[in-house]
Amino acid sequence: MRATLLYAADDVRVEDVVDPKIQNPTDAVVRIVLSCVCGSDLWPYKSLPPTDHPRHMGHEFLGVVEETGSEVSGLKTGDVVVAPFVYADNTCEYCREGLQTSCVNGGPWGVNGVDGGQGQAARVPYADGTLVKLPVGEDSELLPDLLTLSDVLCTGYHAARTAGVRRGDTVTVVGDGAVGLAAVISAKLLGAEQIILMGRHQVRTDLGRDFGATDVVAERGEEGIARVRELTGGEGTRKVLECVGLEDALVQSFAVVRNGGTISRVGAPQFTDVPFGFGDFMRNITLTGGVAPARAYIEELMPYILDGSIRPGRVFDRTVSLDDVADGYRAMNDREALKVLIRL
Repeated sequence: MRATLLYAADDVRVEDVVDPKIQNPTDAVVRIVLSCVCGSDLWPYKSLPPTDHPRHMGHEFLGVVEETGSEVSGLKTGDVVVAPFVYADNTCEYCREGLQTSCVNGGPWGVNGVDGGQGQAARVPYADGTLVKLPVGEDSELLPDLLTLSDVLCTGYHAARTAGVRRGDTVTVVGDGAVGLAAVISAKLLGAEQIILMGRHQVRTDLGRDFGATDVVAERGEEGIARVRELTGGEGTRKVLECVGLEDALVQSFAVVRNGGTISRVGAPQFTDVPFGFGDFMRNITLTGGVAPARAYIEELMPYILDGSIRPGRVFDRTVSLDDVADGYRAMNDREALKVLIRL
């Protein structure tokens, strides 16, 4: 089969790799119908040293079950399924707590002999625990929306959930990327009354308004902080959802959160030292967040997509074939595209 491989920074290739096959009785083989490029894919795309052992790329996909192992009982050939961005058995203690990202038997796609998600097919470990059946056909117009359940929508939702967003809250979302826009959707679903989106790309922030943002702050630094405080009576917002992953974004989050408020950070962090000093400690700020256990949220969020309440697939503003995936990476890296859909 054909799959996406990363050999070095800026060196994405689509090459022939070994076809996936059942290796364990709990496996399934899925023919991939849709995949996409994630913002977190851009970090190795910008920094990976040259290697003779390329990285198999992609961790967001949905497709059709082609084959199941002898111990798979909840799925059958022909089922349309979505895969969260890590696989998990969904039965261990962590999984039962809704923390499938810490599954004792789980792991990431694309390493240790597990296929990546940007290819024609993938072997899925612990298929019964990992995959979620979708009540649609593989030709459904909802597939791009349902693909967001693999990662981006659940990550935005995790930001809002861990921040404790509830009805009537004031919320600031830092970042107008796909995760930030998903956080806007999620804050609205949870009943936030005021949602301030901090971003400077008008096409994206316009989409954020469609998703539920009540205000947009395009300014950065001190001007942006002053504008948020102006919009909130000088106090800042009770909840801040940091959806970028850079230190400047977290510093900005501390500056716009209300005393006693909560910051949830879900942007993949590109720094190690957290700027949480004595002054912010004295303000009783709560810092939370982390990687989203997407598997825990898929079935909760899916009905909102199926009934048309939300259309998160609108974050996909460019579609490429598998053979053109390198151009998709370039477009996202150059900010020509918000999020690239790969149609196989």
